[in-house]
Amino acid sequence: MKLFALALALSASGSALAAAPAAQAGFPKPLPDEPIPVIEALPAQWPASWVMIHDLHFSSILDGRVMIVDTASPERPVRGMVRAAQFANMLVSSSRKEILTSETFYSRLTRGERTDAVTIWDMGTLEPKAEILMPGGKRQQSVTYPQLFQFTNDGKWALVANFTPAQSVSVLDLDARKIIAEIDLPGCAQLYPTGQRGFTSLCADGAMLSVKLGADGQAVSSKTIEGVQDIDKQPLFGTPAWVGQKAWFVSYYGQIQGFDFTGDVAKTIPGTFNVGTADGAAPQWRPGGWQVIAADAAGKLYVLMSPNGREGSHKDGGTEVWVVDPATKTRVSRIALRATATAIGVTKEAAPRLIAARTDGVIDVHDVASGTFLRTLGTAGGESPILITVP
Repeated sequence: MKLFALALALSASGSALAAAPAAQAGFPKPLPDEPIPVIEALPAQWPASWVMIHDLHFSSILDGRVMIVDTASPERPVRGMVRAAQFANMLVSSSRKEILTSETFYSRLTRGERTDAVTIWDMGTLEPKAEILMPGGKRQQSVTYPQLFQFTNDGKWALVANFTPAQSVSVLDLDARKIIAEIDLPGCAQLYPTGQRGFTSLCADGAMLSVKLGADGQAVSSKTIEGVQDIDKQPLFGTPAWVGQKAWFVSYYGQIQGFDFTGDVAKTIPGTFNVGTADGAAPQWRPGGWQVIAADAAGKLYVLMSPNGREGSHKDGGTEVWVVDPATKTRVSRIALRATATAIGVTKEAAPRLIAARTDGVIDVHDVASGTFLRTLGTAGGESPILITVP
């Protein structure tokens, strides 16, 4: 009974204290109520320091996302995020003010009825505004390659790579919000926008296949370009650096090859060249990582390099970025990174910055002119940053 009485007394005392005005008790005044939800719109024109970093989220691939990151702000680098579920791919259209994600969902999260869709997000609010359903369960699900989802026809159409394991390409009309065609791709993969309306793919025998599309999205012609790469001796990384409609590819051994995609049929840019070599390798310097080559607005190329290059090391990442001028076919500088990175990008600022996504998930920023480390953005790119897109 005494314990019960004491409990009542303490309870009464606490109630009285709680009822006392906060100011009298020496506490600060309570904050005003905050309305929920609060949605802040992003600027109509994103600053040139902003990039998009695709977090595949290896520990939970169902929960992938794309982070909008201000590389000039170490205090508040993350400006927003959109979902990119289940081995998703991403595109951004500044002219349409839209972000697109090509995604897959299951009705029971990891099983059940499958739904493939392209989700269209507003670049200002990051809210979904539409989606295009893609029936048949065909969309290629693989660790993210940007060349599985591309624009063509001045950004009015999107191309989606399919794999069942038969390969094909779905052509989506983004204004009509529907699929308008499907093109078979025998033995070829990856999508490189070509001409006004079309695409080119790399084929298993070292050739390229260019496909021209008509006004209805159907294939009207195709052309095979033989022997553009030696699969055994100089296999190319599938993700190039783009300078306009010219694309620069680097091989597993550091050889750079350019292709011109301005016409209806892809053309090889004459004169392959090598990024070179350097001391301190064990056994040799080679490109390594997932997104290993990038370009700046002036056309210089940036290649992610590892001193531990060997057979099978092409996905391991690199510790330096070598800057190459394709006009002179020479290396002009080397940038030492603070840790091994798997993806690189270069901003479109007046003074470009090199963005490196490290294997530990940290995002670092370097000045490209001097190679100086400028700042770290921590894990602003999410858990598994794998691709860097510069809008």
